[in-house]
Amino acid sequence: MDIRQLRYLIALAREKHFTRAAEASHVTQPTLSGRIRQLEEELGVPIVLRGQRYHGLTPEGERVLSWAKKIVEDFDGMRRDLSMLSDEPEGRVTLGVIPSAMPCLPALTQATRLRHPRVGFEILSRTSRQIARELEDFTIDAGITYLDSEPLGIGATRPLYTEHYRLFVTADSPLARRAEVTWAEASALPLCALTPDMQNRRILDDAFAEAGQAPRPMVESNSTVALCAHVAHGGYAAILPEHFLAVLGGGAGRIRAIPLVAPVVSRTIGLVALERDPPPPLLAALLDAAKSFGTFAGFALDPPRIR
Repeated sequence: MDIRQLRYLIALAREKHFTRAAEASHVTQPTLSGRIRQLEEELGVPIVLRGQRYHGLTPEGERVLSWAKKIVEDFDGMRRDLSMLSDEPEGRVTLGVIPSAMPCLPALTQATRLRHPRVGFEILSRTSRQIARELEDFTIDAGITYLDSEPLGIGATRPLYTEHYRLFVTADSPLARRAEVTWAEASALPLCALTPDMQNRRILDDAFAEAGQAPRPMVESNSTVALCAHVAHGGYAAILPEHFLAVLGGGAGRIRAIPLVAPVVSRTIGLVALERDPPPPLLAALLDAAKSFGTFAGFALDPPRIR
C-alpha cells in the first residue's frame, strides 16, 4: 500500500466518477481503477461497489476512506513540517471562507505572508456548513466563518472581528439620508440577498422575523459580488456587513450604508480549524497570524464579541 492509492480513493469518493477522479489525479482511468483494486487485495476487503459505473463505497470502503483521509493529511502535514525546517518554509493553505468575510480576508493572508513569504493560499467560497464538513473531511485546512450563530463542534478557533449589518442603497434612494433604518422598513424595499443555504441569509431572516416581517428577496445569489452589482447598478437594496462599503466604493458618494435597528444585530467572525496536537506548522502559523488581524485590516473593524 502506498500514499497514491489512498489519494486515488479519496479522489474517487469526492468525484463519484472514475473518469473525473482519474483526471483530477492526473492519471488514466485504468491506472486509478487498478491501484484501487490493488488496495482491495492488500487489505482483503471490497472497497468499491462496482457496476457499469461508480455506485459508491462498501461499508468497509467507508472505513478505509476515513482512515485514508487521516493518513494523507498526516503525510502532507509531515511534509509541511519538514519544509518549515528550511530557511525559506513554503506550502499552501486551503481556506474555506463564507462570502460575507471575503473582503476582510487580505488582512489575514498579509499577516501570514509577512511571517512566511513563500506560503500561498487556495481560497474557496463556502457556506458555514460546508466549512464544518470539509474540515472534518480534511478537504480544507481552516475556515473563516461565524462563531456564535450555529453550533460548530470544531476545536481550534480564533475570533477575528464583529460583523455589523447595514442597509445598502444608492445615494438617490429616499432612505439615503437616514441615520438609521428599521428592519421592518427595510423589508418593504426591493431586496437582493444571499441564498437560504448561507448562514448570513439565515441571520437576516431571523432578524426580519424578530421585527415581525418575512420579506422575499427579489434577487437571490450565492455570490456577494452579484449582490453588490445589483445594489450599484440594478436599483436594488441589500443588507450586508458594513465593510462592504469599501468594496462598493462608498467613498465616492454613490452608495450609502445605513445602520439597521429594531433589532440591532451583530455576529462574531473567526478562524476555525480542527484541534490537532501538535497542529500542522502552516496551520499554527495561520492561527498565530490571526492575532495580528486587526493591524492589517484596511478598514475599521470592531474587536470580536463572543456571547
